Amino acid sequence: MTTETFEFQVEARQLLQLMIHSVYSNKDVFLRELVSNASDALDKLRLEKLRDDSLDADVSDLHIELDVDKEARTLTVRDNGIGMSYDEVGQLIGTIANSGTATFLKELKEAKDAGGAEGLIGQFGVGFYSGFMAADEVTLVTRRAGESQGTRWTSRGEATYTLERVDDAPQGTSVTLHLKPADPENQLHDYTSEWTIREIVKRYSDFITWPIRMVPEAKDGEDAPEPETLNSMKALWARSRDEVSDDEYHELYKHISHDWREPLETIRLQAEGTFEYQALLFVPSHAPHDLFTRDFKRGVQLYVKRVFIMDDCEALLPPYLRFVKGVVDAQDLSLNVSREILQQDRHIRMMQRRLTKKVLSTVKEIKAKDGERYATFWREFGTALKEGLVTDSENRDAILAVSSFASTHSDDEPTTLAQYVERMKDGQDDIWFITGESRQSIENSPHMEAFRDKGIEVLLLTDAVDEVWVDAVGEYEGKKLRSVAKGEIDLDAEDEEKAGEEREKQAEEYAGLLGWMREQLDEDIKEVRLSTRLTVSPACIVSDAHDLTPALENMYRAMGQEVPRTKRILELNPGHPLVKGLHQAYQGSEDRAELAESAELLHTLAVLAEGGQPKDPARFVRLVADRLERTL
Repeated sequence: MTTETFEFQVEARQLLQLMIHSVYSNKDVFLRELVSNASDALDKLRLEKLRDDSLDADVSDLHIELDVDKEARTLTVRDNGIGMSYDEVGQLIGTIANSGTATFLKELKEAKDAGGAEGLIGQFGVGFYSGFMAADEVTLVTRRAGESQGTRWTSRGEATYTLERVDDAPQGTSVTLHLKPADPENQLHDYTSEWTIREIVKRYSDFITWPIRMVPEAKDGEDAPEPETLNSMKALWARSRDEVSDDEYHELYKHISHDWREPLETIRLQAEGTFEYQALLFVPSHAPHDLFTRDFKRGVQLYVKRVFIMDDCEALLPPYLRFVKGVVDAQDLSLNVSREILQQDRHIRMMQRRLTKKVLSTVKEIKAKDGERYATFWREFGTALKEGLVTDSENRDAILAVSSFASTHSDDEPTTLAQYVERMKDGQDDIWFITGESRQSIENSPHMEAFRDKGIEVLLLTDAVDEVWVDAVGEYEGKKLRSVAKGEIDLDAEDEEKAGEEREKQAEEYAGLLGWMREQLDEDIKEVRLSTRLTVSPACIVSDAHDLTPALENMYRAMGQEVPRTKRILELNPGHPLVKGLHQAYQGSEDRAELAESAELLHTLAVLAEGGQPKDPARFVRLVADRLERTL
């Protein structure tokens, strides 16, 4: 047969050079591309045979075959699918048969990283060229189903390719790669290695519905072994729930997550219509140790038509659901779609919204039906979920509905905001909360004294994110969320007029002391006032209503943000003997040097009471030791 030589289309030649010079960051994907093409060819033949029963094509054993020749250093990917005619080979492989090729190449060259380049290649369906990353020469032999003559295409990925008609080509397509030497430093592995091929197929193509077969390497003295199927072909997400056992779901979860424990919950979702996809998601039973670290790999596996695309697809779920594992299989995305493209894709955004709502509704069902499993979920993942109260205003109500918090109502049982509102006292307009490092420390905080005396329930919030979400949410069912440690507080609603008169009288009486202490402590505080929240302690430190709390300041600084230090307010309990004594000493003495030390000590004690640290610990110790010495 006559062999003809053709020049590649200019755009195709440019693309080949990009491929040869490693536009892909992971060269293993060439095998995924070729297997995916083979799978498509099998799908097309099956559909063609259904449409035209007279088609002269064998569909009795559709499969993909991988053949390795170690001596010749070749790898062949073969299918018995639809195949291509002579003209189709020239049209599909010699050129980039898509509109906008100039724009495509311009974007490809300007792609900032390999991931972006991969996505652009996938968009234009030219993944076949990826074979040149691993091969010095590629030979393709194909025969279209129903035709008698085949075609051989050969190229070294340079300026030209050859086409030849052949008579003995089997139905389908075989692609033979004349492999480059292995180069592990550049992620170019030995693709004649049986183990390497098995691992790549398992990772990328395990759930392809067609069998991917390979003849294992024969051992010395043994007959040639039978072909072995490398992939499981178990697309569990595409099968009905009745066909799949819980054990099968759990095994898939363990394979995906590398977790030896069973998941807490399995979530299935099938979307039909203009954009079709299936999802099989898992809520783990335990939080991974690195859930809150910067390097935690989040996201679910993304498949397109059962072909593995991406291991940790972050665009499919928001960061606060990063603990969810699973598989999403979309029907209408391109292969090799990059993370950058996914973030902009309209269909991906639709999927994320639907998946997010499905996960939250599932948690709501667990909460309603199984308190023990919900308690496990909230213990392990509640802190992460609360991040969504800050970042996801669209689903804020749904997140609040499945959130629970410790409160003074019970030592053991958490409460929801809805339950809190139901228990609110007559005349109570606000939902009160306090933040801190531990329940014990904040329950004993001076800020809690008046609330405890009056039996007003307070939410006890001990996670770092609690400092942020309460401000983001602001209110619940018309009730403001208010900190017991911020702003002025008035709990004397029963006899407001009488209480107001009493406070005015005390403020006038203590005005001199308050002004003097304000001057003495000017470096640390912006105001000294009498307290309505203290019943036992002599003093406490509070923030102004709209100021950042110390915990928030520290959080921002830990993230590298410069935050100016906020002066806070010192509140005194006029009923406490220490404050009364300080007032009397102020009125009866003109030498107030020692009194200034007492004011300093009182302020530092208030800082310690809320879990803070003295500004000058050594000075504080000296002052306390001196006072103790005088009492002996």
